[in-house]
Amino acid sequence: MGALVLGAIGVVYGDIGTSVLYTVKEVFGSGHVPFTTDNVYGILSILFWTLTFIVSLKYVVLVLRADNNGEGGLVAMLALASQSVKEKPALRRALLVVGIFGTCLFYGDGVITPAITVLGAVEGLEVMSPNLHGAIIPLTLVILLGLFMVQKHGTSSIGRFFGPVMIVWFVTIAALGVAQIARHPEILWALSPHYALGFMLANPGTTFVLLGAVVLCVTGGEALYADMGHFGKQPIRVAWFSIAMPALTLNYFGQGALLLENPDAVKNPFYMLAPAWALMPLVVLATAAAVIASQALITGAYSVTKQVIQLGYLPRLRVEHTNVKEAGQIYMPFVNWSLFVAIVLAVVMFRSSSNLAAAYGIAVTLDMLITTTLTFFVVRYNWRYPLPLCIAATGCFFLVDLAFFSSNLLKLLQGGWFPLFIGGSVFLLMMTWQRGRELLHDKRRAEAIDLRDFLTAVMASPPTRVDGTAVFLTGEPGIVPNALLHNLKHNKVLHAQNLFVTVHNHEVPWIGMDKRLQIEPLGGDCWQVTVNYGFKNDPDLPRALALMRGRGCELDAMTTSYFLSRDVVTPSVGSGMAPWREKLFAQMHHNASGVADFLNLPSNAVVELGSKIEI
Repeated sequence: MGALVLGAIGVVYGDIGTSVLYTVKEVFGSGHVPFTTDNVYGILSILFWTLTFIVSLKYVVLVLRADNNGEGGLVAMLALASQSVKEKPALRRALLVVGIFGTCLFYGDGVITPAITVLGAVEGLEVMSPNLHGAIIPLTLVILLGLFMVQKHGTSSIGRFFGPVMIVWFVTIAALGVAQIARHPEILWALSPHYALGFMLANPGTTFVLLGAVVLCVTGGEALYADMGHFGKQPIRVAWFSIAMPALTLNYFGQGALLLENPDAVKNPFYMLAPAWALMPLVVLATAAAVIASQALITGAYSVTKQVIQLGYLPRLRVEHTNVKEAGQIYMPFVNWSLFVAIVLAVVMFRSSSNLAAAYGIAVTLDMLITTTLTFFVVRYNWRYPLPLCIAATGCFFLVDLAFFSSNLLKLLQGGWFPLFIGGSVFLLMMTWQRGRELLHDKRRAEAIDLRDFLTAVMASPPTRVDGTAVFLTGEPGIVPNALLHNLKHNKVLHAQNLFVTVHNHEVPWIGMDKRLQIEPLGGDCWQVTVNYGFKNDPDLPRALALMRGRGCELDAMTTSYFLSRDVVTPSVGSGMAPWREKLFAQMHHNASGVADFLNLPSNAVVELGSKIEI
């Protein structure tokens, strides 16, 4: 348990742990709140109860219960919700679209968060000396470049330091807060919710506007749920209530006490908590914490992308395993450098954490709304709780999330469009890929030849049989793969054993080896094989087919050949998709990584036969 709690501190809470760098600065720096004692108490109370309500109650208590075979995250929640309503096809389709859009917003959040976190840390240099202002942007970009360059080496070597560094970070921010609270202990009265309620009732309009900045204190809340599969519910809960939340609360209240004493500290209240001699070590520590927070999000982007690919919403991308023991530690070059380019654009365009704060919020609050919505369907249709209880359990969270989202819409033109643009672009790609695959499937089905009838005809006057096993991959069971037709036409031979293999990805995280294969004998030493994977399984076709030993088919790796159909998609005028989307799909299909790499096939045993398909 201790090791898991330490790991959770290092990975799960890196993002929310660094929110103290900029949250109070943005709330009070907006100019909407005069520095009166009641106002400072009211804002601190709002921050504390936002953390309590959204993170502690919503995510830690409720959402963590919605595990999909031990896995969490929006993809796992989406799969759970869609399975819960599978008897309602229209509702299921709507939930899939909503959930996939929420997953796309993760990429928008994934661009803003590293940018604002690293910039917020490096901006401490300006507190030390205003002359260092010009070094902030270049240094931020150098740190980010270094971070993305080391990704290909994997995180196992540096990951073991995440937990201890973040423990030091949380202890430090707690100590900084305690030192200032000791000078003004009366600030702790702001823990009472009546200060938050009093401020909201006295300043409803101002409160609504400020919610767009208050939401910064819950950055990374979604990570709690997403990382459940790595650490488990209990360690995440223990880490939150024993370390992360107390440290954050103490630091926020310390910053509030400082502002009561010195309103001019609003330009950077976090760094001004520290004595002058501690500024440089604090900047270094904050930068390390920011890098850790960014690292967790980058590795999360790899995992989410891999899961979405296996659900069929993105083309195959090259995946490199960076640890021979840990299958979950992967590196995806395309995702890595696409994310880097977008983050560099964000840093160069917005140039400060304050400007980025205007961009932050819309994507994450919309994600929070989607998570709450999906949770309702899980509670209602999967757990089968009574409807009034389901509405009560999720309705309050929905209204709070809606209030935060509505407030953040005010920042749409100030930068909120940026993460929405990124998320919307990814959503367009996903929907185009998914629709294109449907059209491709329909085209293949229209031209399909029944496999059993075809084999019966072939066996009536069989071609020459050669030694070995041929594995033909086909998108759907029961139809003749193009590769077989081409092989018979050009080579005029049939192997001694023939497997017609369909790989089926399911909306569950894991499928065990005992359910990996479904085998149907077709006669004449031919078999129809369906290989089942969950969206978190690593596809490895040779390993899966090795399970056929003792079931009527003995495979020898040295005499097994894999025949693949390499389709070239050409757009055509028709009712499928808009011409530009068909061209986009054709380009995505062309650039997708090979099936051989994705299924871990031995390169010296693969035969690709091409064909052209119009959609």
